[in-house]
Amino acid sequence: MNLGESIKLLEPSMVYKVWGGSQLASLKGLGELKAGSEPLGETWEISVHKDGPSLLDGSPLNNEVSQEQMPYLVKLIDTSDNLSVQVHPDDDFARAHENSSGKTECWIILGAEKGAGIYLGMKPGVTKEEFEKGILTGEEMNRYLVFHEVEVGDFFFVPAGAIHAIGTGVLLAEVQQSSGITYRVWDWNRLDDKGNSRELHIEKAMKVTRFGDEFNSEKTFKKERNIFQKGISQVVTHPQFCLRQVTLDENETIELDLNECGRVKGILNLNGSLEVEGVKLAPYKAALSSSSRTKLNVKAKESGSFLLVE
Repeated sequence: MNLGESIKLLEPSMVYKVWGGSQLASLKGLGELKAGSEPLGETWEISVHKDGPSLLDGSPLNNEVSQEQMPYLVKLIDTSDNLSVQVHPDDDFARAHENSSGKTECWIILGAEKGAGIYLGMKPGVTKEEFEKGILTGEEMNRYLVFHEVEVGDFFFVPAGAIHAIGTGVLLAEVQQSSGITYRVWDWNRLDDKGNSRELHIEKAMKVTRFGDEFNSEKTFKKERNIFQKGISQVVTHPQFCLRQVTLDENETIELDLNECGRVKGILNLNGSLEVEGVKLAPYKAALSSSSRTKLNVKAKESGSFLLVE
């Protein structure tokens, strides 16, 4: 599908979760939720995934853009509680067992309460046998994971096979392969209002989780600080998505050369008002540009940052 040369504004798919926070609804101008309803945990800002396509002119984006044209997914996530300890499969395992692509992702921290953080990777020396025994004997599984206290501007790359959990009090942007395959390992011993725990996926999780100190290192996770102070930076390059971060001063104008990768380009504004090819893009809003475009002109009406995904 050819989007044409104009910039297309998107509306997100909303995902309400018991662990959701209060910031996303406020940032999106949605007002207060009804009493008793689950809070807004995720907004799928740029998505053709069947479980939550974003909207283009009121119609699901996957009616217009294929998975091949946009094999990535861009979310905002807001937490008031820990997410489950989980892991995602790589492409080979997911295609063989789930009829799906795998799920590698990355996170950019947009907000964090004091002391908040994320769990990512095994502590040094943790073995598969030790970890699996801990699951079977009912241990607190976060004791095996590395906790990273976070600040605004932190970046983490989360490859398939990396054990992880987003902690309480974090607002982040997630860029990932367009896949919903998640294997839950442990859910903090939580029970629902009927006394039931969430389904876990131990057998598959143990097949895809990667152990060993070389893999579970900051080098693998490409941890960076203060990425919003870098002007324009190529944050990560993956076979199915390339991510750039761009920070501009008020009234600054730039022309970006776009990758000729054949994929539709996604723009997620994080803060400050932008004009993208003359189209206004408010904070925490997303837009698309066609795969045929080779340059992108952006003007910052206010100082701020945005993400460009190709």
